Amino acid sequence: MAKYDYDLFVIGAGSGGVRAARLAAMSGARVAVAEEHRVGGTCVIRGCVPKKFMVYASEFAHHFKIAKGYGWTVGESSFDWPAFIAEKDKEISRLSGVYVRNLQNAGAELLHGRSRLVDAHTVETAGAGTITAEKILIATGGRPWMPKHLPGVEHAITSNEAFHLKELPKRIVIAGGGYIAIEFAGIFNGLGVETTLVHRGPNVLRGFDDDIRAHIAEEMEKRGITVVLGTHHTAIEKTATGLVSRFSDGHHRESDVVMFALGREPYTEDLGLEAAGVKLTETGAVAVDAHSRTNVENIWAVGDVTDRINLTPVAIREGQAFAETEFYGKPTSFDHEMVALAVFSQPPIGSVGLSEAEARHKHGKVDIYLSRFRPMKYAFMGNDERCLVKLVVDGATERVLGCHVVGPDAPEMIQMAAIAMKMGVTKSQWDSTCAVHPTLAEELVTLREKHVPQGLGAVA
Repeated sequence: MAKYDYDLFVIGAGSGGVRAARLAAMSGARVAVAEEHRVGGTCVIRGCVPKKFMVYASEFAHHFKIAKGYGWTVGESSFDWPAFIAEKDKEISRLSGVYVRNLQNAGAELLHGRSRLVDAHTVETAGAGTITAEKILIATGGRPWMPKHLPGVEHAITSNEAFHLKELPKRIVIAGGGYIAIEFAGIFNGLGVETTLVHRGPNVLRGFDDDIRAHIAEEMEKRGITVVLGTHHTAIEKTATGLVSRFSDGHHRESDVVMFALGREPYTEDLGLEAAGVKLTETGAVAVDAHSRTNVENIWAVGDVTDRINLTPVAIREGQAFAETEFYGKPTSFDHEMVALAVFSQPPIGSVGLSEAEARHKHGKVDIYLSRFRPMKYAFMGNDERCLVKLVVDGATERVLGCHVVGPDAPEMIQMAAIAMKMGVTKSQWDSTCAVHPTLAEELVTLREKHVPQGLGAVA
């Protein structure tokens, strides 16, 4: 008789947990997965997948304007928010069902209910009782952070609720400067909502290259988004005509919806981690080593709950590495270096590697190659939207340390750039690639002159 009910118990059926559970079950292991909400996790249910559908929907208004410049006669158009939401929800349900079937086909058992650790080998799951497992994987992801003590915060929403608004607001204030705030600002603005983005920092997208940050803020304003920096909410007041956001600089703004996108936090609340002896980091994430193992020998954690790189593909690769190590005898750890990032802002951003500031700090002398230009598609009809491409190169070895793009299809381009950079491509090797013309991507392989920042010409 088996000592434990299962060989592996996974808490959380998001991207990382599902990948780990499927692979483990396919090895012949007895696997159970518990999920308190819908299978698919943040990405499928309330994250990148439905958000991308919303980005697609919001881009059509811009496409219509461009079409006129190319000679098309575009008739009256209108957007049906309830119809879009219904179709979006239908597709999300389909995708969630695919995840369920994949788990079941692999032989894993799916339990619907919230789980918490009783000890290192025991889990209590709502509706299923107490279960024991030889190995336990925590894959509960993250959730939006809210300023709980802000007066009137109960009137605000997060990205979770933004996917299910009953009607499209006429005015929205979005607090935050990260990729979620930037993306939703583009979405609502594209759908015709009067959009204001408020961020307490000096510029948006902290952690990205400074040229990218300044460029995207400028392009967002060109598209009609009001970007307010250096201030933050002090209160939200509900009135007869809407919600009044009051800011630390003394200004205020009325809107129909206030959305907070101030970051996400690891979802570890009431998981029983203390009872099992699992340690957390200073930020409240589950502390793990390179193989995603916690300080407790038989407990692992992957994905956003570990707060390493909070991206769906990273969670999947971490889950896969765990399964290969523990159930296939192939010790594997995921390399978190040179992970490409995409921000589905409008225009979108693709980034991989180091920013200029990070490169100078780590490598000393670096060479910068930068170009700003109007993309061919928009220049034709006089649109002032501009793209930016930038390469950060090690001055000693010529290795390409960073690649950053703002413009149409930037996320598609950055995936290909990441392959070369992961392999350690040098600038001369990069330049030896023949350009594909006419494309925006060719700008990446035709950057020849080093960029000298304004004011540094005399010392360059």
